[in-house]
Amino acid sequence: MFNAQYFRTFITLVETGSFTHTARRLDMTQPGVSQHIRKLEQYLDKPLLNRQGRRFALTETGRRAYDYAVKLFAEHEHFRHSLDDDSLHAGDCRIASPGSVGLMFYPFILGYQQMHPGLTVSYSFAFNHDIVKDVLTGRYDLGIVTELTNQPDLEHEPWHQEPLCLVVPADFAGTTLNDLMALGFMNYSNGINHASQLLRANFPGEFRTMNQFPKQGYTNEVAMVLDAVARGLGFTVISRLVLETSPWQRQVKELALPQHVYETLYIVTRAGAEMPRRYTQLLEDFREQRRNTLYGLSEEPEFDA
Repeated sequence: MFNAQYFRTFITLVETGSFTHTARRLDMTQPGVSQHIRKLEQYLDKPLLNRQGRRFALTETGRRAYDYAVKLFAEHEHFRHSLDDDSLHAGDCRIASPGSVGLMFYPFILGYQQMHPGLTVSYSFAFNHDIVKDVLTGRYDLGIVTELTNQPDLEHEPWHQEPLCLVVPADFAGTTLNDLMALGFMNYSNGINHASQLLRANFPGEFRTMNQFPKQGYTNEVAMVLDAVARGLGFTVISRLVLETSPWQRQVKELALPQHVYETLYIVTRAGAEMPRRYTQLLEDFREQRRNTLYGLSEEPEFDA
């Protein structure tokens, strides 16, 4: 008959390497530990230990049984914590975001999981419209988007603001709008919108529309647009998240501008859904780290209306 306690005793025995230490840790007698191991061997119909006096070595079955038992109890703990919506660092999280956010957020999540083994995160890189659709259908509990939607079954909440950066090739020497026109624009899925906002704020007397700029190309993957900029094919405007995680950041540079413009990131969830606390904690911990990186002790900008 299956008995989880026999497996728990066996795990402890392997980890301590001693019947005496196992009995002490589990508050059992040493004969009780031996009995659990014998019962488990009877259940599996295989020897688990090669006994050599007070010492022992695992048989092949013993090694496989230990690996199985560790996995069994890890899954048990994960399941138990997943039922507790009040847990801050345990349970399942299902999140989707654009690549511009995920390039930095997902590595943060992986480090977060290393610190909190009870937490499991399923993460998807997607476009805004796909994120909205997947949150609506329940594929993901929470999405991060850069644009608001008019879906009545969804709720949006401003979460974080990232600076937009005007990025040019590293050897670019220009500073004027005419210089940028001569260089041309490298576009991506949200590039025209971002560039329009930043250029309008910083060249108010000269900028009219993005039609002023020669279009040098397009990619639907924001992470790749800096490859084109690094090759001297044009300039672009991206979130600082993308610039800081790009492998081409040494081959490009940010052009300093007097007026800061920010991209607002929104949390999107199903209307009326109550998010477990683990989501709130994860999002706030990342936002706090990012805020400290961007602003330090200076004041963080207010969310755009």
